Amino acid sequence: MDYKDTLFLPKTDFAMRGNLPANEPKRLKAWYEERKVYDKMKAKRQNALKSFALHDGPPYANGHLHIGHALNKILKDIILKTHYFFGDEIRYVPGWDCHGLPIEQQVEVSLGDKKNSISKKELRQLCRDHAAKFVDIQRDEFKDLGVIGDWCDPYLTMKFKFEADIYKNLCDIAKKGLLIERSKPVFWSWAAKTALAEAEVEYKDKEDYSLYASFNLTDEANKKLGVENAKAVIWTTTPWTLPANQAIALNPHEKYVVTKEGYIFAKPLLEVLISKNLTKGEILKEFDSKILENLYAINPLNDRLSRFILGEHVLMDGGTGLVHTAPGHGEDDYFAALKYGIEVLMPVDDGGCFDETLKSKKLIKDEFVDELVGMHIFKANEKIVEILGKNLLSVSKFTHSYPFCWRTKKPVIYRATKQWFIAMDEPKLGGKTLRQVAINEINNNIKFYPQVGKNRLLSMIENRPDWCISRQREWGVPIAFFRDKSTKEPIFDSEILDNVYEIFKTHGADAWWELEISELLPKNSKYKPENLEKVMDILDVWFDSGSTWNAVLNSGEYDAGSYPTDMYLEGSDQHRGWFQSSLLVSCAINEKAPYKAILTHGFTVDKDGAKMSKSVGNVILPSEIIKEYGVEILRLWVSLSDYSSDLKIGKEILKQVSEQYRKIRNTIRFLLANVSDLKELETSNFTNLDKWILTKASKTFKDVENSFKNYDFSKGFNQLLNFLNADLSGIYLDICKDRLYCDDINSARRRSAQSVMVIITRSLLPLIAPTLTYTVDEVMEFAPDIIKNGKSDAFDLLYEELDYDFKTEDEIFISSREKFFEMVDSLKKDKIIKSTLEIALETSSNEVLSHDMQDIVDWYLVSEVRSLESGECLAEFKVDDEIFRIVKSNLHKCPRCWKFNAQKEDELCPRCNKVMENV
Repeated sequence: MDYKDTLFLPKTDFAMRGNLPANEPKRLKAWYEERKVYDKMKAKRQNALKSFALHDGPPYANGHLHIGHALNKILKDIILKTHYFFGDEIRYVPGWDCHGLPIEQQVEVSLGDKKNSISKKELRQLCRDHAAKFVDIQRDEFKDLGVIGDWCDPYLTMKFKFEADIYKNLCDIAKKGLLIERSKPVFWSWAAKTALAEAEVEYKDKEDYSLYASFNLTDEANKKLGVENAKAVIWTTTPWTLPANQAIALNPHEKYVVTKEGYIFAKPLLEVLISKNLTKGEILKEFDSKILENLYAINPLNDRLSRFILGEHVLMDGGTGLVHTAPGHGEDDYFAALKYGIEVLMPVDDGGCFDETLKSKKLIKDEFVDELVGMHIFKANEKIVEILGKNLLSVSKFTHSYPFCWRTKKPVIYRATKQWFIAMDEPKLGGKTLRQVAINEINNNIKFYPQVGKNRLLSMIENRPDWCISRQREWGVPIAFFRDKSTKEPIFDSEILDNVYEIFKTHGADAWWELEISELLPKNSKYKPENLEKVMDILDVWFDSGSTWNAVLNSGEYDAGSYPTDMYLEGSDQHRGWFQSSLLVSCAINEKAPYKAILTHGFTVDKDGAKMSKSVGNVILPSEIIKEYGVEILRLWVSLSDYSSDLKIGKEILKQVSEQYRKIRNTIRFLLANVSDLKELETSNFTNLDKWILTKASKTFKDVENSFKNYDFSKGFNQLLNFLNADLSGIYLDICKDRLYCDDINSARRRSAQSVMVIITRSLLPLIAPTLTYTVDEVMEFAPDIIKNGKSDAFDLLYEELDYDFKTEDEIFISSREKFFEMVDSLKKDKIIKSTLEIALETSSNEVLSHDMQDIVDWYLVSEVRSLESGECLAEFKVDDEIFRIVKSNLHKCPRCWKFNAQKEDELCPRCNKVMENV
């Protein structure tokens, strides 16, 4: 007889292999289109006691998604679903940044020569079309990642009402007195022909000149020092700024010397300069820096006077202690010269070339000026070195860290232009400055995950300059102010600002370019159109994204939760970007942060920790991962990774994650398959083994829950995987196979084991659902009713704590089992036994022998456990002085259950014989 037909083998239609790349798209499409699961999730928790909203940091609507986008959006989705499956009401409205330079540049490239012949209106429409195209592309790509949210009504910064709300934020800040227009050196991208904010600058290595040059002192200055023909020696790495030199700055607290060569240096730097062969170091005269204040040296490039000034920014950590000062080309230079009323010269045009100012201000000697006008400043360095002639003391090249435009990837310059700034240190907010209000919010009202993010944001706010928010481009929200033609003063009249706001709400910000001044003014305005002119700058795109809290959370246009929102979540680079711009705009208007918590993640790198680069060939696209492995593998990779630092990804890593996924899936499949015939739970007859696993599961799930609630997903998932692999699958389920397959279908210990499996599965599914939502939804399609418990799909699930603590003593059992199987492996290797069922285990441990004997036999997967007997044994080991001996069973193999409990060859054991009577 074939006894296999009498066993109660597992039954389920839940596939062993997920075939994720083929099956996921159909289910995900159903989520968004037919089942509308985001609406369902909102409805399911509408009476929840707690709520959680995550405000989306807008990705840029340009290009396809990269792996960093996937990490960010999946992590957001996991966090939102964690709150959902733990019972909270959730809100998530995705959005996009739609204005800015990259889109404008892409459109200009596509236009080619036509870009010079189209109107601003046409250019802006092409930019709008480009952004809309990539919003649709990226939306589909985000949905392919299994991300749930309000995809039907995302926020777009180019929507008319949104543009109006951005403009309203600007007006509110202006009305508070925090908006300032002034000429000041700012980071300038000559490649993009626009000012940049600090957040748009990245630092890379650049080769530059390093030169020391001398400026002869005037007769008056020489006389004051009591020397003849002294020369002030400056050091610079930007020779091209020397034509705009207006001053030489000295440290007000240091001593200076005149050497025998006639050179002036700071005394603390003399030894260094001797080592550079600039001087032999013989001091002719020592003097206090204040003696030279307001006296002059002579610029060798143009014979113009250069005033000696004092400045705290002059340090003794390099150079000569005399700082070449061109107030149009440096922030320190600008503020130092401002105190002395020194003119700001700017001989460089917006494309980075010398302009006619060189001639009009006589900044280069006549014989050289024609050659330099129109030349790019970086190309002019060599010519300026040549013109310095005998005043050039030393020149070399060196590589140093230099600011680059993060859009054009070209080096930037400091260039003084008239720009709009949000003031950090004006006491306009109840007597406090914007800096003070923002720092107070960071210190007292914001949580940080990880905590190190606090110090990073804090230091940036403490040290940042005023925020330059103006750009000289076309595609963005205009700084839509009028200026009095005669005085050039901006007009912040509330009636005018409110009228422009209403026009923008209906017609969008394009109206600023399309309508005449008379059409933009309110009816019966006291201002005459002919006396006004428009400001034609646009807003820094960071101001756009920094305004999203108002346009999304406060406008009533979106179902996005309340202000301030619960969390902002982005990469760690956003401490200088979106986190900071949002904080400043919100604090400037409402004196509070727009978020209660900030979570930051690292960057994606390849398997070796190297930055991904197309040129290197180590870029991995989300679409490629999905096609080969499936979305679930990508999502599980996110949960298993420590996002607080850089995250490694590569084929080997994804294969390892796939293996982890396979183990999870197969464990769930085993659980489903073995409870298919259970109709109701039986919890009154738990065996010691059942109590052990329930206690283990309760503790593990609580630990995992705490980890997940603190957003420590890698820790939580590793705890969970260890439990599933080592305790649940490795011990409990392996042990239970015998009772599940071979016991009577209604036996107490079989029903008890099935009930335990149902209890664990019901808690396990909502615990892993935030990450493996697709898989859990598939499980619910095939799960027996006893597991579904009245629920139809994954989005009906709600995590409920397991609370079992049977105080089981398992130390000796765990230790002895580990040692036992070490011995068994050796015995199998030596071909002494084929299976543990051939074995009888003898022990001196009363603790072991006092337990239910069926449980103990199953615990070691042997056929018999008994007290120590004399005789030959196969192996022996000790645990805490207790003896364990492995001996061959003297009974026969049961042809049904394969245990060695049968009295005769080919006969059934007593247990199977009884079962067969009822079959």
